[in-house]
Amino acid sequence: MPGFSILASAALKGSVILSAAAAVAWMLRRRSAATRHLVWTAAAAALLALPILNWTLPALRVPTPQTGSLVVFQVFSGAGTAQSTAQAVPAGGGSAAPAAAREIDLRPILIALCLGGATLGILQMLFAFTSLHRLRRAARPFDATGLVESPEAELLESDACGMAMTFGVLRPAVLLPSEAADWNPERLRCVLLHELAHVRRGDVATHLIARTALVLYWWNPLAWYAWRQFLKERERATDDLVLHAGARASEYAGHLLEVARSLQPAPATAWAAIAMARRSELEGRLVAILDSRVDRRPSRRRSAALAVLFAVAMVAPFAAVRAQNPVLPPELDPTIRAANSQKNHQLLDNAAAAYEKIAQFDVAHKLLQDSLAIREQVSGSGSASYAAGLVKLGELAANRHQRGDAIAFYTKAVSFGDRPEVAPALLYLGAQTFDRGDNAGAEALFQRLLNVAPHGESAGRALNWLGILHGGDSNAEQYFQRAAAELEPGSSAAFNTLMNYSRLLRRQNRLDEAERLEARAQASARAAAPNATPSAGVYRVGGGVTSPQLIAKKEPEYTEAARQAKLAGTVLLYVEIEPDGMVGPNIRVVRSLDPGLDDQAIAAIRQWKFRPGQKDGMPVPVAATIEINFRLM
Repeated sequence: MPGFSILASAALKGSVILSAAAAVAWMLRRRSAATRHLVWTAAAAALLALPILNWTLPALRVPTPQTGSLVVFQVFSGAGTAQSTAQAVPAGGGSAAPAAAREIDLRPILIALCLGGATLGILQMLFAFTSLHRLRRAARPFDATGLVESPEAELLESDACGMAMTFGVLRPAVLLPSEAADWNPERLRCVLLHELAHVRRGDVATHLIARTALVLYWWNPLAWYAWRQFLKERERATDDLVLHAGARASEYAGHLLEVARSLQPAPATAWAAIAMARRSELEGRLVAILDSRVDRRPSRRRSAALAVLFAVAMVAPFAAVRAQNPVLPPELDPTIRAANSQKNHQLLDNAAAAYEKIAQFDVAHKLLQDSLAIREQVSGSGSASYAAGLVKLGELAANRHQRGDAIAFYTKAVSFGDRPEVAPALLYLGAQTFDRGDNAGAEALFQRLLNVAPHGESAGRALNWLGILHGGDSNAEQYFQRAAAELEPGSSAAFNTLMNYSRLLRRQNRLDEAERLEARAQASARAAAPNATPSAGVYRVGGGVTSPQLIAKKEPEYTEAARQAKLAGTVLLYVEIEPDGMVGPNIRVVRSLDPGLDDQAIAAIRQWKFRPGQKDGMPVPVAATIEINFRLM
């Protein structure tokens, strides 16, 4: 949800800015109030600039640490049927709905609360401006001849005014209550000096900046602390300017006390005008006025403008910061040198696995080629180690969906003889042979696998295939049972085996047994997490990152071999949806059904179109999983 990501970013970055301002103000606690007021003014300006800079500046990516927690992806679904033809369907169709159960999302509520409070604050400011405009139109000119020289603002008086106040950015005005005509000249002069000092300092403009920042960040407690500090330092800085003009501290403090006791500002105008005295601030101001050790050096009006510009310039790089996934593969050159010097192919195999996880497949391929060369030097080209190196290259090619290269590497591996190291090669070649319609050839390869590796995952997968090939005879049930015993519960291979077994039972009208197997398979599938890691710079859904929305899709087609074998089940794919809404090149099979059907699923989803996920209102690459269900009608 873009709005929530903007809100979360503003909360985090705004808190950092306000905390930094508080630290700077504390370090300047022995300097003048005018200096500390500039700090809080700059902080308010930075808060206002933050969302604008977030939208306009290019992103500065900063790596964030990975955690061991469960990776959550947005899940989409599709379906292939034996009778269906490929066609594009809108995202609103039933099969395109997210597979995960919906939970209550509090983000829209939080956004509504924040926006509602900000809107109320803006309306109060507009109402205050309207009230001041009416007061100004109804006010009378005030004669201050002999009290102040060349006033920098229009002097007015009004019966509706309860406290001396200053307002107006372009046309500043000082509004006095009608009782001011009865004040003694010295008090009136102190009041006018104070209000004109606000004009001279440009406090009306900075007041609007700080008030607007408070309205937008009202939900942040630090914003209220900053607002109170801003008001306190502003009034103390104005008092210092009055004392700097020659007023006696004791007399000025007495006049200030009397004004605060007798009059109070109208609440309607407090949002847009600067009142002379508020009782909540009075005690601290009086102490500061009477303390002769206080630094009273004033700041010029342009100092506030310079502080605002400086704050915006300083916050710009901070506003551009975005989080991204880290890139932490091993360094190439040192790893290759160490592997060659030690004749240790395992170092290169481990590095290749790390680069494959971040989708740098060409680097992984080069590392595996170097590993294969070391295996040949150490053990010879006909060794089990060399065959295992070829299998690793075949696995990488298969994961990249390069079927021709995978078959070439696997075929070369098995040409050196049947041994446990080539079991994955025999499994892949058997599945490819099945897809070509050569059931006898496929069974022969699966049986060769069981001869060299009778137990383990490869054996379980081969037994599942043999159950499919013997689906019409009595041996099929035995194969499925043996496969389920070899495969790890909860794995994708175990899920597909149990589902294939349940379909066999249904064909035999053993419905109760089939339903129990299906429930067992579904329970184990829900407990298993997708085994895929996002590439560098690819986001997960959540934490301010919105999920992509499916716009149009193409359903996959059945292969002829899968149709004849009555093969059905689910292919689960990990994908990365690019900012242009298309599926990126990094596609991984998380739960395989059959190489041919896997390829059909991949070919279909490459043509899917999404509304891309967003972070901070900008489209970003987002990880997702797509579940393709192949059904027989």
